[in-house]
Amino acid sequence: MRMSLGPFLGATAVSCLLSACVEPVDATGLAAAEAVDGTGAEATHEARPFEVWAIDQSNTNGLTYGGTLYIYNGARLAGDSPSDAVSAEVIDLGDQTASLCLEQTGANPVRPHMLLFNAAYTHAVVSFVASGHVAILDAATRAPVACLRTSPGADGARQAHAAVPAPDDSYILVANQNGKRIERIATDYAAGTFAWQPDATLDLARCTAPSGDPCQFPGIRPDNAPICPIIDATGTYGFITLRGGGLFVVDPTSTPIEIVGEYDAGAVHGNGCGGIEAGGSMFIDSGGATATNLDQFDVYRFPLAGYAPTNAVNTPRPDVVFSDESTDRDAHGMLATDGGRALWVLDRIRGVAEVFDVETNAHVGTVDLKGPLSRDPSPDLIDTSPSHNRIFVTLRGPTPLSGDPHASVGSTPGVGVINVTRAGRSGTLKRIAPITNKDAGGVERADPHAIRVRRRCSNAGGR
Repeated sequence: MRMSLGPFLGATAVSCLLSACVEPVDATGLAAAEAVDGTGAEATHEARPFEVWAIDQSNTNGLTYGGTLYIYNGARLAGDSPSDAVSAEVIDLGDQTASLCLEQTGANPVRPHMLLFNAAYTHAVVSFVASGHVAILDAATRAPVACLRTSPGADGARQAHAAVPAPDDSYILVANQNGKRIERIATDYAAGTFAWQPDATLDLARCTAPSGDPCQFPGIRPDNAPICPIIDATGTYGFITLRGGGLFVVDPTSTPIEIVGEYDAGAVHGNGCGGIEAGGSMFIDSGGATATNLDQFDVYRFPLAGYAPTNAVNTPRPDVVFSDESTDRDAHGMLATDGGRALWVLDRIRGVAEVFDVETNAHVGTVDLKGPLSRDPSPDLIDTSPSHNRIFVTLRGPTPLSGDPHASVGSTPGVGVINVTRAGRSGTLKRIAPITNKDAGGVERADPHAIRVRRRCSNAGGR
């Protein structure tokens, strides 16, 4: 079962453009605060304070639910002294968040898998992949304000693999993975009101595609568990990756959610989750890490226009930027840096990032994260500092809870800090802030997965 999300999301990645968090940009496309030292490595000065939020999805110690949220001061985590210890604000999701979920849904939340912020960075949206909960936290106070749970879908299953806020903050699109549904939550963050919109639900196990083919069918789209709903910056389209291959482009605001583009497994391989909008396109990856598809590394480039229910299948056809079906490959987290000109795609198995030129689609380098700090980093999800001179990545642990173990086993659970060089086209793992959660028997259970940078906006309030 694929449980991953490449951080990644088109709307989330560009949401700063819709808020007071946008950085001044110089002629090169880099933040004006960014400086370069004599070695070509960017300095750490940031024009605006920021935080790095990361989640260990392993259970709260002694419980069968919960998890732990770590919040780091961004400047300190990104600092120039990698030997300095970096402390974090630690929040037990098995405490207030679990209590609210139990009160509002009758069940405890299990395995906090993904974390994203709304456009104004006032709230965090946490999806619990094992139990199907979506918890919404006030980002300034860290307190949970709402908890909802997906509906039972295919064979009674339900999960919340990824919950993605809309770029205008009017809804959240939820991938109910094993329930094989796309669901929608209406959101009003200022008023504190959040409600399911059941009439909007798209049942991917039972629907009919615009072509007349079943949405799920052997040889076309054999397993329609939705992995990630990636929304473009305008909110016009949602790109829905599927576990068994194929992809749907939807109108996320229609009721019910309407399919406006359909792709089969021959055109788009399965298990994609990384997705980012850059260079006027939507980049999507496909990966391995399931029993039926152990190894995969593809990167596709989709246009941001031209979709209609009357189109032929696989139209408009995406460019294949990169494809490697050799063993021990698993494309996962994705990031655009250097003002959107360089694309990073992580490989958990090989412990590397493949880097591409957004303008030309050319592969411009491989960043190896293995080295003196970690023999097996297993990099999962990824985000960047506001000035793009540091990249933050979750590194998996020795007993991962999601992703086939061959892909996601790591030796150094924690948050990695990459010093970015060559104008966003290379970098070096310079620090690991370790995360630990040992059980009563001394076994390390920590399994960091979700990570996002929160910009301290003028309209975000609080800390």
